[in-house]
This record gives sequence, structure tokens and C-alpha cells, in this order.
Amino acid sequence: MRRSNRHSSTFHLDPPAESSSAHPWKTVGRLAPYLWQHKWRVLFSFACLVAAKLANVSVPMVFKSMIDDLSEPQRAVGLPILLLVLYGVLKFANSMFTELREILFARVTQEAVRRVSLEVFRHLHALSLRFHLERQTGGISRDMERGNRSISSLITYTLYSILPTLVEIGLVIGILATQYDGGFVLITMLSLTAYVIFTVLISNWRIGIRRRANQADSAANTDAIDSLLNYETVKYFNNEEHEARRYDAHLREWEDAATQSQVSLSWLNMGQQVIIAAAVTAMMWRATAGVNNGTMTLGDLVLVNALLVQLYMPLNFLGVIYREIRQALADIERMFGLLNVHREIADAPDALALNAETVQVQFDDVDFAYDRKRPILSGVSFSVPAGATVAVVGESGSGKSTLARLLYRFYDVDRGAIRVNGHDLRKLTQSSLRAAIAIVPQDTILFNDTIFYNIQYGRPDASREEVIAAAEAARLTGFIRLLPQGFDTRVGERGLKLSGGEKQRVAIARALLKNPPLLVFDEATSSLDSKTEQAIQASIESASRGRTTLVIAHRLSTVMNADGILVMDAGRIVERGTHAELIAANGRYAQMWALQQREDESAENMLENSLEATT
Repeated sequence: MRRSNRHSSTFHLDPPAESSSAHPWKTVGRLAPYLWQHKWRVLFSFACLVAAKLANVSVPMVFKSMIDDLSEPQRAVGLPILLLVLYGVLKFANSMFTELREILFARVTQEAVRRVSLEVFRHLHALSLRFHLERQTGGISRDMERGNRSISSLITYTLYSILPTLVEIGLVIGILATQYDGGFVLITMLSLTAYVIFTVLISNWRIGIRRRANQADSAANTDAIDSLLNYETVKYFNNEEHEARRYDAHLREWEDAATQSQVSLSWLNMGQQVIIAAAVTAMMWRATAGVNNGTMTLGDLVLVNALLVQLYMPLNFLGVIYREIRQALADIERMFGLLNVHREIADAPDALALNAETVQVQFDDVDFAYDRKRPILSGVSFSVPAGATVAVVGESGSGKSTLARLLYRFYDVDRGAIRVNGHDLRKLTQSSLRAAIAIVPQDTILFNDTIFYNIQYGRPDASREEVIAAAEAARLTGFIRLLPQGFDTRVGERGLKLSGGEKQRVAIARALLKNPPLLVFDEATSSLDSKTEQAIQASIESASRGRTTLVIAHRLSTVMNADGILVMDAGRIVERGTHAELIAANGRYAQMWALQQREDESAENMLENSLEATT
């Protein structure tokens, strides 16, 4: 079952279903624990919110008393000073409690954003190589960016707009119900119900438009990053206009959806204003009638008007806020969706830590396939004794590099087992296993930073002297001395400022700096010229002394001195032995050796002829 899940898994993140009503609440539920870490700040913030709204709705009531006192001539001179002081105190209290709420909640919001971002980042690094080979980096980057921004937006809109509005609606309805007849409450409830239903229906329809805009935005971003990362390929084939057309196609989709979103927003706002205008007119007509027939005072009229202003002003933004909250939930849900991607390779609950100064490796009848329809390894068995150097050779596609990926546990085997010091890899923690291995890959990708940083990445706590020593061991210092900025020279995106050989020597220096008990060289000299290859080969042999070493190579001249050589073909080991034994056997290895010798002689002859022609 486990194998089936692995091979059939896909990692494309589909947008959340628009029709699901459970998703928003599920997303809020997943976000809540990050906020509840500061529960006392949350509770005090809510208390400040309620206090601010109590002060806010009390201001019109004090104002009503002042108007009623002023409307009676005999009491105008004796206007209570206390009401003026209370008016000022309440106005200040509203602002004070609002600011206190923001001060208390600022840390909660930012820490929630940080912790969610960090968890997603760590999870992405914990996913298998299969996921990262299939991912769309630009789209994932944009999903994380929008998700981070949306967490802050969701908290802001909820705490600073929705909750205050709900509290204020409750307080206003309470005042109207206790101070005046039920007609005011009925008008308020009917208008609020009509407003909310209209806003929700239209906003839900608009969310689909916004989602299409976001999908087009992500697609455009993915194409742009992919195109820029492959800048040289674009130039090689003169396809700048082709790339621009692909990019513009997504931008046009975004443009159409964004325009439709803006137009629909205007219609939403107009409909909301019709409902508010009708409700305010009905309330003021009823209040004016009350003043005329003597059941209400002039202060009551002012109070009702002030309460309506306080009630409907935040409702003016409800459509925008509701849309933004729904979109924020969708964006957060999409980012949380990254956390839902299955970790194909995970530590066993009882996993052991590998702590060993020497390492012995054994492949025991291993079968493996990236896709079940195309087997890569079949019945592979061999061992690398502690301190020995074993080389694996074969034609391209024979499965050599897959051995390194399995040893690093980027994937799990389909059948059989790989053992380190007698322990099945699946019973060891990934961290301790990978700490014991350093690899020089066939295709070296460097960080867009300095040469020093890229070498030190092998052991981030290494001193500058240790980094320089590793560079010398990799025969890299001669090249570095020629650079104006030396070790502080930046290598560019993916190391594009360096040649293939220079990048590979940086990778070798990085592996040597890590200084592990197990070294893996995966075509480590494939991009080097013959002279540099010989120098690097001496470094590899020196670094391999006292360490268990697995050398994966196409060039047979680089593995002549190995303790053992395995010859692979179509995912199977077809020959094994030392260089001398395999030459004497006159089999596949001997044929490969003879062919490479002829190629080398031909290359030397061409070089000599070229030199003679130039002289």
C-alpha cells in the first residue's frame, strides 16, 4: 500500500473548492492555535475592544442629555459641567482602548505569521525529492507570499472591523430596544438582514472572479521565474517573444478577471448604499414623527441619528471586508494545503540516531523505480566496507546516480534494504544519516552568494581558515586568487557566473569541509578538463583515505585505484572486481576501457594537429 501511494501521488495543489462552507471554519480552526499561544493578550485585547465600543456608544447618549438640557431655556445657564467632562473622557477612552487593543495584539499577529511561515518552510524541506522535482517554484512562492499576507489581513479585518461592528450592533440594538419602541429595532434588524444577505450573495459570486485572477497571477509568476532561471536557453533558441507571449497570455487572463472584479465591486457598493439609505430614511422619519407628537425629545432625534451613523459607517465597508476575509481564508487555506502534502519520507517513531566514526554500507537485493512502469534498479546487492573505496561505473541511464539518491534517502527502496552499520536506513533518523554523508553531485547548484558562503555551507560553523584549507584541497585557491574579490566573489543565480568545473570544485571543497565518515562522488569530475581532472582525482583519493567512499563515475580512469569496481547495466550489476581483475575478465568493463582509451587518443591527436596547424 505504501508503494502504491508513493508512485501514484501527485503534488499539484488545486485551488480550494468554492462551494465548500466547511473550508473557512476549518482554516480558522487551524489558525486559532497559533493565536491562542498568547491567550492573555487575546483576552485583554477583546476586553479593550468591548470597552472602546461601550465608550463609543455612550458618547451619543451624553450628547443627547446635553441637547435636552440646552433645549430648555431655563436650564441652559446651568448646563452640568460634568456632562462636558464626561463627553471628553468618553471620546478619549474610545481612542485609548482602541490603541491599547492594537498594542496588545500586534505581537500576536506578527508571531502567528512568523510561526506559520516557518512551519511551511520546514515542511517543504522535509518533503521528498519527488515533490521538488514536480513542484512549480514560482507558484509555491506566490502561495506562501499571499498566505503570509493574508494571515495578517484576516486578523486585522476580524479584530479591527468585524468584531467591533458586531459588538456595536449589539449595543445599539440594546439601546434602541430599552429606550424606544420596537419599531426602531424592527427597522434596524430588517435593514441589517437585507444588507448582510445582499453582501454575502454578491461577494460569494465575486470570490470566484478573484480566484481566477489569483490563479492567472500565480501562473504568470511561475512562467516568469522559470523563464528567467532558463535565461540562457531562451537566448540560445531566440525565444524571447515566445516567452513574452506565454507571460502575456496569463497577464491578459489576470487583467480580464481584475477588471470584472472592480466593476462588480461598484455594483455591490451601489446596492449597499440603497439599503442603507432606505433604512436611515425610515428611522429618521419615525424619530421625527416621535418629536412632533411629543413622545421623543430633540435629544432623542440626535441620539438616533448618531447611533445610525455609528452603525452604518462600518457597514459601508462590509462588502470589501467580507470579500477580503473570504479571499484571505482561501489564500491561507492554500498555504496550509502545502502542510497537507504527504511526507513521503518520514522518520520512523522508533528511529535511531547514527553516531559512528566509521561507516559500512550494504545494498541488499534492492529494487527501485521512480515510476512502476519503468524499473530503475533490479536485485542490486553489494557492500562498501568501512574505510574502503568502491566505484560504480556504467553507461548513462544504468542506475548509478540512483544509488546515491537512495543512500541519501531521498527515496525509499521498493524491495530489499539499504543498511548502514547493519541498520536499515528506514530505522535511522534522516538528520543523523545525512550528517554522516557528504556528496558531490553531478550537477552542482550553488546559492546566489559568495564563494566563501557556498564552501562554508558544508559546515556553517567552520572558521575561515578551515574554509580556505578545504578550497586548497579541492585545488580551488589558484582560481580564487585571480578574482578581484577573492573568496567574497558572488557566484550568481545557481552559480551561473562560474564554469562547470569551477562549480564542481566548489562542491568538492564543500564536501571536504563537512568531513563526514562517508563520501559520495557522483560524476564529480565530469565537467573538468584532463589536467584539472587529474589534480582533483588526487584530492579525492587523499580525502578518501580513512573514509568509506562510494565513487559513481563514467570516466574509468578516475576509478582505477578503487578497492572494488561495480559495473552496472540496465539497473543490474553485471560485473564486479578490481580494475586489473575486470580488464583480465575481458567483459563489459574491458570493452568500456578500450573504447575510452581510443577516445582519449583521438582527442590527443586532434589537439596535437591543431597545435601544429597554428604554429
